[in-house]
Amino acid sequence: MHVAQINFLPVPEGLAHAEVLNQWHSLVDIAEVVASSGTRVSVIQAAARQDLITRNGIDYHFVDISGLKTSASRARRFAGLLADLQINVLHAHGLAFAGTAFAVSQCLPRLPIIIQDHADRPPRWWRWPQWRRWYAAISGVAFTASELARPFTRTGWFGPHAQLFAIPESSSRFTMGSQADARAETGLYGDPCVLWVGHLNSGKDPLTVLDGVARAALQLPDLELWCAFGNAPLLDEVQSRIASDPQLAGRVHLLGKVAHARIEALMRSADLFVSGSLAESCGYVVLEALACGVMPVVTDIPSFRALIGGSRIGHLWPRGDAARLAEALVDAAANRPSPEQVREHFDATLSFAAVGRQWADAYAQVHNERRRRTL
Repeated sequence: MHVAQINFLPVPEGLAHAEVLNQWHSLVDIAEVVASSGTRVSVIQAAARQDLITRNGIDYHFVDISGLKTSASRARRFAGLLADLQINVLHAHGLAFAGTAFAVSQCLPRLPIIIQDHADRPPRWWRWPQWRRWYAAISGVAFTASELARPFTRTGWFGPHAQLFAIPESSSRFTMGSQADARAETGLYGDPCVLWVGHLNSGKDPLTVLDGVARAALQLPDLELWCAFGNAPLLDEVQSRIASDPQLAGRVHLLGKVAHARIEALMRSADLFVSGSLAESCGYVVLEALACGVMPVVTDIPSFRALIGGSRIGHLWPRGDAARLAEALVDAAANRPSPEQVREHFDATLSFAAVGRQWADAYAQVHNERRRRTL
């Protein structure tokens, strides 16, 4: 089977195509996830000039859509390449691009299309008729967790033949390593050594995490929290909260922005990974923690439940509930699985090979269903 993954979002002006592959990690990772299953994959990327780059056996076709003002004209350009490549299934990124995916389906009505969710939201109510028509042409939709589809399914967005798939949004290339070596490199310490990686904004809820850590520290006097973050609109509130609480002052370390390449060493240094996210389409940092063998203590939201599953390699706590977070941290510190057990869960369910098999199965299902319906 030959699958094309297509990203309708154009390359930013001035960004070299080789840099797109270096900076847009998910574009490459999701393609290589699928290729790991033995499926032939080509990637189609909207751009301002034609180009072809081959990396790790995958062809990345940069398609010039400059000057094409309508979805229909862009779709004809994409459809021509898809036909030339003899694609069996089209895997489109982003439910927000349903209009362009629909236009492609009008050019290639026999081609099954799966759209993968990337934190997309349903459109405003006044656009419902148009969007329902677009979604009706889709053969399948993939979310990290089936619960994430509810805002779409409860209002009847997808057609009667659309299949829903629960597939992790991506995987991680991080690996386990020596904790002692990692701590020598990073300077992290603590028992437990707890790591946070995420923006300091309301959606990540760092203030509840700080409250939970302060409560947990009453029973875990050697706990240390290390925070790597990018955007930080709540930085002043976070710093004030730390300074005003003797259970947090000197215990919480704000690392600021950290290069992604260094996150792996931070993960390897940690005993526990904590997140207070109120919502996530997947949770890449949780994937990374699991890949490094670190036990996650994260909010009980659909995507995190899907990543942890029914295993005992992580703790879920109700979002916004500092008391329950404290309980989870204390319990996790006393009953930690080994890094090898955490990694075993990752390898079985979230690795490139495991997610690749899920995608291969989804492609086969929509391909066979489309063939059955067109016979």
